[in-house]
Amino acid sequence: MRLLTWNVLWRFAPDWRLREAALLEKLSKLQPDVIGLQECWGFTGRSQADVIAEHLGMHAVFRSPSLPPVPEPVEHADQAGIEMGVGLVSRWPIDVIRSHDLPVSHRKIAPIALEARIQHPDTPFEVLVAATEWEPDFADDHLAQISWLAGLLAAETSVARLLLADLNCDASQSEFTPMTVAGIDDTWDLGNGDPHAVTLSSTVPFAPLEAVKEIDRRIDHILIPQHTSVRITNTFVDDSPTGGIYPSDHFPVVLDLQIPTSRETSTRRSAS
Repeated sequence: MRLLTWNVLWRFAPDWRLREAALLEKLSKLQPDVIGLQECWGFTGRSQADVIAEHLGMHAVFRSPSLPPVPEPVEHADQAGIEMGVGLVSRWPIDVIRSHDLPVSHRKIAPIALEARIQHPDTPFEVLVAATEWEPDFADDHLAQISWLAGLLAAETSVARLLLADLNCDASQSEFTPMTVAGIDDTWDLGNGDPHAVTLSSTVPFAPLEAVKEIDRRIDHILIPQHTSVRITNTFVDDSPTGGIYPSDHFPVVLDLQIPTSRETSTRRSAS
């Protein structure tokens, strides 16, 4: 199957409608089976995850709030009354397990992490979708949120579990350390991804150059606990525009992998 994680820049400038059309075209070409979305727009009964799911013939869920905060006042009319959240799109049915409040000590509202089970007919598995703090003045919350996600990801479970997230840091930065300590593997390394790849690039015309700790780094991740029984065949960042348009200031991370069925796993254990 193919998994993808992507921060899709909500309804921020430039023109979100043009970017969304390019995003749908890009996803149609990439043909992912599961998509984790950060900075996903939503309102009562409708979300960007639904738009993508309808375009691809898939299932969707959306939960809010998430980061960054919705601008106050709004920058244009299309932002009025629109939530900031995370989304999950899947070729197979989705059972939402719960939404978790991430730890905060500075913001009034806690961002959430979405925990869900994908009901693949042969091998159900779980995914977490989240975006974490980035503000330099809130570095303690940034570290606390990644620590919390690392603990949840490493928790004992009967099925494979993956995190699809914008962590606003790369694996070399101190904020990522809780993942390493918790025994979490970066699928990028396991799949021999390009060590020079970035997901927030200064080459994008509307890149947030003020984000000096994040720019030109691979800050978007697909992570799994160590010793999870999967076979990774490929991983890459799609950094090309579509029709001359960059769908977001972030590039999507794509992962091709195989998860053994419960029967295959039992057979291997018996053989050992």
